[in-house]
Amino acid sequence: MQSNQDPPCCVKRFLVVPGKQCIHTSAGRWQRQTVNVPPFPESVAEGEAKLAAQVGQQVSVDQVIIEVETDKTAVPIPAPCNGIIRELLVKDGDIVRPGQPVFVIEQTAAGAAPAPKPAPTAAPGQSPPKPAVAAAPTAPAAPFPPQPPITAKAPPPPVAPDPTIPKATLPPPEGMTQLQVKIPPAQYSREITGTRTEQRVKMNRMRQRIALRLKESQNTNAMLTTFNEIDMSAAMEFRKTNLDAFTKKYGIKLGYVSIFCKAASYALQDQPVVNAVIEDKNFAEIEIDLAALANKARRNIISVEDMAGGTFTVSNGGVYGSLISMPIINPPQSAILGMHGVFERPVAIKGKVVIRPMMYVALSYDHRLIDGREAIMFLRKIKDAVEDPKIMLAGL
Repeated sequence: MQSNQDPPCCVKRFLVVPGKQCIHTSAGRWQRQTVNVPPFPESVAEGEAKLAAQVGQQVSVDQVIIEVETDKTAVPIPAPCNGIIRELLVKDGDIVRPGQPVFVIEQTAAGAAPAPKPAPTAAPGQSPPKPAVAAAPTAPAAPFPPQPPITAKAPPPPVAPDPTIPKATLPPPEGMTQLQVKIPPAQYSREITGTRTEQRVKMNRMRQRIALRLKESQNTNAMLTTFNEIDMSAAMEFRKTNLDAFTKKYGIKLGYVSIFCKAASYALQDQPVVNAVIEDKNFAEIEIDLAALANKARRNIISVEDMAGGTFTVSNGGVYGSLISMPIINPPQSAILGMHGVFERPVAIKGKVVIRPMMYVALSYDHRLIDGREAIMFLRKIKDAVEDPKIMLAGL
């Protein structure tokens, strides 16, 4: 019961104590809260909901309840407090928009599970409820009747196989199971052997957007790719010589990607038509930026702001062992540099055949904006800078 003087957050509970007068206690009610979809990044209007919790589940503050996959990134919707999920207002795979309510949470104490319901008590003037009667034990089953003795049966006489019947289709002997024997087809090109299974998985919205953008790039850009090869001996020696000092000073290891990024920035100053923005950074600043972005990508928390503003792309397929490829331009950019694996190959140097660690590099560019001469000179500049990193310091 609730009186007019009681605050709305209090509930009166009457308890019956045998032989004593009725007493009452007051307890606060937990608060329920409806959580909405947070604002999306600019140019993103909707996303697909992926449920990470169930109704009735005990969750803690900041635990992700729903993750919204958009065209550009994944937006997590965490629990605002410790509590229990009382209602999910969307289903897995539903399209949601900013401000839309998605779930209801009932706040509880930190880490506490919901209190068990008290046993029902009798009202004044009524007899207490009768305890449940235990089910009567079932009678033991009757013993099995005695079985007659089993006599051995003489095996049947062997039957000669019919030469007109293939061996694979002969019936099995008595007491054995049927064997499935596959006969190879006469023409493999016209018949399917074995079993085929398939599993269909829906593409997430980010992968759908990537596929759409890359196809648009192929349909829109007059894309052309030029190739070259780089002797990585000097770059590998430069990295090996300065790795310890570099790590001690900056707290991060020196990699080949930062060398190529620095070389690309250096070459863009010679051929600015390939790019629109030039930022002069040293190897350490590039490595720190790359490590931060890679860490966010592995944890699936990279944001649109982290990927925005790019004007030139350096793609490294060499970490997976790629020999050579033709990278696709990421619009609205006009060019992309593709790195590949380093493999030892025989090359001719000063009239002699020697073994050197070589890498193929590829530059894909939009021929509507960039001429072949500029693209080739740009890639040659990168080759010269990587084969002799000192020329970048000298500005040659």
